[in-house]
Amino acid sequence: MVHPDYKNQMEKYDYISGQHGGYHRHDFIDHAYLYNLYFPPEEVFTCFKNRIHELVLNYPVAQDVIASLVGRLIDQKPERIVVGNGAAELIKILSGQIARRIIVPVPSFNEYANAAPKGCAIEFPLEFPSFHLDVDKFADQAIKAKADIAIVVTPNNPTSMAIPRFDLIRLAGKLANHNIQMIIDESFIDFTRDRNQASMEHEIEQYPNIAVFKSMSKAYGICGLRIGYLLTANSEFAETIRKRVHIWNINGFAEEFLRILPDFSENFIKSCKQVKDDRDKLYYDLKNSLGVTAYKPDANFIFCRLPDAGPSAPELTKKLFMEHNIYIKHCQGKTLPDADRYIRIASRTNKENSNLVDALVSVLGYRNK
Repeated sequence: MVHPDYKNQMEKYDYISGQHGGYHRHDFIDHAYLYNLYFPPEEVFTCFKNRIHELVLNYPVAQDVIASLVGRLIDQKPERIVVGNGAAELIKILSGQIARRIIVPVPSFNEYANAAPKGCAIEFPLEFPSFHLDVDKFADQAIKAKADIAIVVTPNNPTSMAIPRFDLIRLAGKLANHNIQMIIDESFIDFTRDRNQASMEHEIEQYPNIAVFKSMSKAYGICGLRIGYLLTANSEFAETIRKRVHIWNINGFAEEFLRILPDFSENFIKSCKQVKDDRDKLYYDLKNSLGVTAYKPDANFIFCRLPDAGPSAPELTKKLFMEHNIYIKHCQGKTLPDADRYIRIASRTNKENSNLVDALVSVLGYRNK
């Protein structure tokens, strides 16, 4: 059956590349979107099915109760938490309504800058070609530009690199002296090698200018439920965000998920380990099979630079889709030198990752010996 939005594979590619979700309806292998394929377990869906009438027919709880559910999960006081309809809702409020001027290292997740009014976002280039963040230079630029919000994503998207904890602590201290609120986006933190050492959640009391943002879609595999939160000891900042979210911004299915999630903590830990194992094997295969520069990942995806002699990233992305029905993300729209040479590949199952590597070998026309 031909999909009404396209007549052939070329039209399908053009259609898909212009979308922001709904991929499951279109019969291709998605190595672009970034989420945990091993969670939630089937028992979670059984819980939804058993309570579907109540969840559909009744109002969900409001912000105070939702915050307490997240607080129970992360062992934090609910008054320090604001829960959003995905982190995207909180980002829109932060960049679009609160910040006077934000600064964000690039390349990074575009939405922080995209949500800001024109002229209010400053892009700070990461070190090239390592893509590491020089926190001293970043702090100096934030102060010089009179930014009131400084954003770091760790592990970063699309580079998949985490910022060392001691660098984040030093940055927080520098920015605090100039009354700059520091946003640390930890949406991929559960895929780092030592989550407890990487996260800054337990530094918020010592550094009230820190607010941790987290999208739960990535780690918990619940993109359709739309849950994100911010965590901060800065009560004034939390209240500024909180009063801008709608009273029922979280639906009943998301509420139910938060209620039952503590019962599946062991499942979650095992799922993240499986994601990391699959990711590490994919990194090894990409690095050793294709002649690409694969950057060592801390998240559930791999950032790669293509050789100069071969196809560009957009050309490779299209050809991979046309010939193998596999979709990856090229980085042409990101702010970085030679952006059209970079791709981002989401790790899926071992079998799917292996098929992807074979397909890339086929498209590029060679395999490293």
